[in-house]
Amino acid sequence: MKNLKFLLAGALFALNLQAAGDEKTIVIGATPVPHAEILEEVVAPLLAKEGYKLEVKVFNDYVIPNLAVEQGDLDANYFQGLPYMKSFNKDNDTHIVPTVGVHVEPMGIYSRKIKKLDELKDGDKVAISNNTADSTRSINLLEKVGIIKAKDGEYKSPHDIVQNPKNLKFIEMESAQTPRALDEVAIAFININYALGVGLKPTQDALLLEGKDSPYTNYVAVKAGNENLPKIKALDKAILSPEVKKFIEDRYKGAVIPSF
Repeated sequence: MKNLKFLLAGALFALNLQAAGDEKTIVIGATPVPHAEILEEVVAPLLAKEGYKLEVKVFNDYVIPNLAVEQGDLDANYFQGLPYMKSFNKDNDTHIVPTVGVHVEPMGIYSRKIKKLDELKDGDKVAISNNTADSTRSINLLEKVGIIKAKDGEYKSPHDIVQNPKNLKFIEMESAQTPRALDEVAIAFININYALGVGLKPTQDALLLEGKDSPYTNYVAVKAGNENLPKIKALDKAILSPEVKKFIEDRYKGAVIPSF
């Protein structure tokens, strides 16, 4: 894991991230859709009225923005839920903590080969995330509709499946890669931010979506000890504004659900 940190630290340097430190500049990392859109189109103008400049650094993975917060290259990030944050801290000896919960992005099952889940055939391939939190969400969805059964536990992976009548073949990959696997598999579990990023319309295209009761709220996150900095408090206030709530509801039309 130390080697991984070393390599990713080099990647951060290559991205030319400036160290956070300016009291009136907030440097935040986010995935493109919907996080960066929300920040750039609504939160930045709100913060500007309060005298703050918001710099949004866009990432297409879930690892570098957490390491960047830990190392002080970012003041905050906005892309993840609590289960992923918890497992990341455990695996990487980081100290990332949540500030405010903003929205839910229901996990969905998508396909270019079938129209309904009961069309799955024996031995079909399934694209699933290799990160613990998203894998758990995916397994829970399949269990919910009775396609598989897994061991009880806080986290689940394909290795925890104990009943798989259709002998589905689970192919684990980075969350960001699952949309690209659609042509190669029968079904793929895709996070809404990545689904939106490739032009999918979750409420129309997904064979199954998590319900509005999904526990996977996306949070603003910072390094422990920075939660009460004035600029983080200003960020939290802006992102929980009525303007942001309206933007989410109008732009994403139920594909992204405000949590406040």
